[in-house]
Amino acid sequence: MICFEHVSFSYTEGHPVLKDLNFAIRDGESVGLIGANGSGKSTLLRVLLGLLPHRGSVRVDELEVEKENLREVRRRLGLVLQNSDSQMFMPTVAEDMMFGLLNYGMSREEAEERTDEVLKKLGLTELKRRHNHRISGGEKRMAAIATILAMDPDTMLMDEPTSALDPYNRRVVINSIKSLSNTKLIASHDLDMILDTCSRVILLGGGRIAADGPASEILQNRTLLESNRLELPLRYQR
Repeated sequence: MICFEHVSFSYTEGHPVLKDLNFAIRDGESVGLIGANGSGKSTLLRVLLGLLPHRGSVRVDELEVEKENLREVRRRLGLVLQNSDSQMFMPTVAEDMMFGLLNYGMSREEAEERTDEVLKKLGLTELKRRHNHRISGGEKRMAAIATILAMDPDTMLMDEPTSALDPYNRRVVINSIKSLSNTKLIASHDLDMILDTCSRVILLGGGRIAADGPASEILQNRTLLESNRLELPLRYQR
């Protein structure tokens, strides 16, 4: 479980970006985090990872997100960055996937076996020996997901996983996200993707929770979305 209780955060004193957030995410849930630019989505993910200080309580599996627990908290969370180039820094896809595993003490043989398992699950076996600077943007996004999945986190955090992808690669990424059994928290402006992959939506507006409920209900509420500077998903626009 992820639990936020009365969580607030400010980059500048007196100008809070997150304001008294209260919510919980249960194991196995797929939750979309939506909101206009500046609503606090990426900030919330950084607070959850312990990258930003906060007021209130943030817990991951009953571990308080604070300095002495960060190593264990981060083993339970895997973040897929919006910019895959910021995440993929080793020469090949396989080396990127094994880097974290080796640093957590896994043998090279075990790390390569785990890498092969994840690539096979995602249908990406052909990427194993490919160089990161020679694969497409969509392939790199999938490789970034594979890199995090290899670490076997309880929860996958994703920041705009379909941004800047062409329609084919966008669909590949969506299908891969849907295939994952991990708990998922996905921050995105792509509301059609959120509708495809998430059963629940948390809508942030001005740093507060404007709505929290079934994705199919919130994403059909034109008045609610437009009052928070969002538009209906394309499938609901008529």
